[in-house]
Amino acid sequence: MINKPTKIAIIISALSFIPIVNAAETKDDAKKSIFNESAQASAKGFIEGSKLDVLTRSFYMNRDYRNSSRNGHGSKKAQSYQEEWGLGFIGTYNSGYTEGTVGFGVDAIGMYAWRLDSGKGRAGSHLFPRDSNGRPEKDFGRAGVAAKARISNTTFKYGEQFVSTPVFDTNDGRLLPESATGLLIESNEIKKLQLTLGHFTALSSRNQSGYDSQSNGFLSYKQHNGKGLKEIYFGGVTYQFTNDLSASVFASDVKDFWKKQYANIGYNIPIADNQNIKFNFDYYRVKAQGDMKDVYKIDSDTWSLTGAYTISAHTFLLGYQSSSGKGGMPYGVDGKDAIYLGNSIQVSDFNNEGERSWQAAYTIKFDDYGIPGLSITNKYVNGRHIANSWTNYGNGKGKEWEYNLDAKYTIQSGPAKDLSFRVRHATYRSSALDDRNEVRLIVQYPLSIL
Repeated sequence: MINKPTKIAIIISALSFIPIVNAAETKDDAKKSIFNESAQASAKGFIEGSKLDVLTRSFYMNRDYRNSSRNGHGSKKAQSYQEEWGLGFIGTYNSGYTEGTVGFGVDAIGMYAWRLDSGKGRAGSHLFPRDSNGRPEKDFGRAGVAAKARISNTTFKYGEQFVSTPVFDTNDGRLLPESATGLLIESNEIKKLQLTLGHFTALSSRNQSGYDSQSNGFLSYKQHNGKGLKEIYFGGVTYQFTNDLSASVFASDVKDFWKKQYANIGYNIPIADNQNIKFNFDYYRVKAQGDMKDVYKIDSDTWSLTGAYTISAHTFLLGYQSSSGKGGMPYGVDGKDAIYLGNSIQVSDFNNEGERSWQAAYTIKFDDYGIPGLSITNKYVNGRHIANSWTNYGNGKGKEWEYNLDAKYTIQSGPAKDLSFRVRHATYRSSALDDRNEVRLIVQYPLSIL
């Protein structure tokens, strides 16, 4: 386990990339330099650089469990249908940075959700919290503030915020998103290179008002009195070799849960003006530590490879994913979106122990057919050889498949510009887990106030 002095040394080493730019540097020198021009040098000011946005979101979701008498763990299940509908408002304020060598600012988040329809017998799709009687709450909300500073092209941000990395990612797949509390450092001093460091101590659930409310449901394991995240350190590097080739490496240490390493390579091959082939490789290495080792000895390697061919409005994709070792690729306490695998789709991530899966997908964009802003995606993933010891298929004979239909239309101009309508449908069948049909209807309207 990395000790705290080592972690501090890593942060100091990363910050050493911050250059001291000579004020007399010419434009020609800047072009030749490996360093980016300082963003802080052109700071507009605290108020002048401020932005205030409000996203209004209507979210309807239902789940129809087909084999409703039992769940994937073999225990009785009382509820076979879930249905919730709500209206949410997500406000984000981002101040500008003060002028000077070091710029300071403040970011704020304010979220509120109001239930339009559901009930005790239909709750459970994670749109709303439940009260002590199991009924969905009428409303809930959450707010937070983060202080930030910037030196050249390096930002330091501490407080409540949204995070997006392969090893710690706040999910935005419900009415309101998750949010996390901690320190995030991002540096873009060197051209084509991004450094990311983070230390977080709380993760707030997407359907809870409380601070540090995200519990870990992996194997129904409730750590720290029902709270999931106690502490996570993570860091990563992303480098853009060319316009068509990029790579990234990340690592994380989640106290009492696991250590993760992640690697990605993305490669695009242009063929013509309207044709290209794009490959994407993702890899996770996970090993349990601390208290988690007493629950499940996770020690696994999971990878995926996708190849997509695009010609004009059409994209055809094929993918393969494989998990070896014990425990599959767990996540959740480090964010509900912390799984960047090619076969991770609407219901299943196809990340079970021993599982091997393949995907076929097709996307069409209707811009060339007179309907700009409309796209439709069809996905099918089939997984086999599931060997989770906590199901009835520890012998590796478990299997699952899923079909997704995702249609989205965004208005391109006029008073309702950027208003979007999205329909997501999933059919999921499995010999090891719960069969279900799922529908999500999402209407969103972003409004920029400042």
